[in-house]
Amino acid sequence: MELTLSELKAYDGTDEGKPIYMSVRSVIFDVTAGKNFYGPEGSYCMFAGREVSRALAKMSKNEEDISDDLSGLTEKEIGVLEDWEKKFQVKYPVVGRLH
Repeated sequence: MELTLSELKAYDGTDEGKPIYMSVRSVIFDVTAGKNFYGPEGSYCMFAGREVSRALAKMSKNEEDISDDLSGLTEKEIGVLEDWEKKFQVKYPVVGRLH
C-alpha cells in the first residue's frame, strides 16, 4: 500500500473501524497493537497518522518535530532514530510506504 501524508492522517485512531498507522522514514507501520500508546487517549497519540522520524530521533513530542525532516540532526540523533526503526520493525507489521 502507498499513502500520501494526507491519506495517512485518516489512520490516527479516531475511527475505531480503521487501524492506527504511523510512518518512520516513509515506512508505514500498523501500530494498532500499541493502541494504549498511540490511540486517542495514549501518551503518544500525537504520532498516530503521522510521519514521525524527526520526533523519534530527537525523543520529542513537540509538534514542530513531528515530520520527516532529518536536516540538522546529530549523529547521535540519527543513531536514536535507527534504534527506534529496529524496535518498530520487530514489534509492528509494515503495511506500506509514503509516496
